Amino acid sequence: MSEHGSGQRVLDPMEHDSARQALLDVRREVSKAVVGQDATVTGMLIALLSHGHVLLEGVPGVAKTLLVRALSAALDLDTKRVQFTPDLMPGDVTGSLVYDSHTSEFTFREGPVFTNLLLADEINRTPPKTQASLLEAMEERQVSVDGVSRPLPSPFLVAATQNPVEYEGTYPLPEAQLDRFLLKLTMPLPERGEEMEVIRRHAAGFDPRDLSAAGVRPVAGAADLERARHAVTGVAVEQEIIGYIVDLVRATRSAPSFLLGVSPRGATALLNTSRAWAWLSGRSFVTPDDVKALAVPCLRHRVALQPEAQMDGVRVDEVLGSILASVPVPR
Repeated sequence: MSEHGSGQRVLDPMEHDSARQALLDVRREVSKAVVGQDATVTGMLIALLSHGHVLLEGVPGVAKTLLVRALSAALDLDTKRVQFTPDLMPGDVTGSLVYDSHTSEFTFREGPVFTNLLLADEINRTPPKTQASLLEAMEERQVSVDGVSRPLPSPFLVAATQNPVEYEGTYPLPEAQLDRFLLKLTMPLPERGEEMEVIRRHAAGFDPRDLSAAGVRPVAGAADLERARHAVTGVAVEQEIIGYIVDLVRATRSAPSFLLGVSPRGATALLNTSRAWAWLSGRSFVTPDDVKALAVPCLRHRVALQPEAQMDGVRVDEVLGSILASVPVPR
């Protein structure tokens, strides 16, 4: 690593390659525990590279918890899980002041948010006040209690899950809060061959609670992630690509099926994730294909369908797909 004229440290190409290879190795390690979710693992890595958070959507039993635990093990990061319930209080997530009878003073007891990878399970099952406390920590990357701000560890990523089929007794996240998530990743049910592999592993004695026995080992760490993040900022973005991103976002605002289009924050998110994907793919510049690859997971939760479109069974991903097909691609 060398010094730039401005005093900024610049990664040399070998450090770029080693950091990239370390993160690519993470995908291989996670696959030892999780079958058929490579796209979701890649999305999680992109979110980490882009300092963002992820909304995971999938029916129960598609290995959402296992994926986060395997990712943290491969990255040698701390992880915690919170089951969101209707009676969960903000202090149960962020931490609170506790009276110590020995010292007659109040001391701060850290909540589970003080970790690197937090799995917020079924975030839509807890009331808005508790949701808001987590989203504030996500945005500010700190917790403020009794006038004292306490920084969260770095890296810090929240993977919040939602069940897409069971809405009774839930508190759906408002659009303004959904916009705080960098990506919305869907975890589909496995294909037949993948499901057979899952069952075969369990028949052979696989224990999802013992990742080390499955062979998952740390192949990267916080230092590799920091080098990778620094490298991503050096990925070039031409004016034509910026114009393409803006045109895609603006097209969502005029789409007849959408009640709500994507904000400028969504455009910035698409830029950052496209950069991260370009770097992971071994390129020093962003292409239109990089933008296309991230457009749906980056934008699908930042739009809202018209009521009549919902009644007609229109899907957000289909509308975004038609926008991608209609907006001219720069040459």
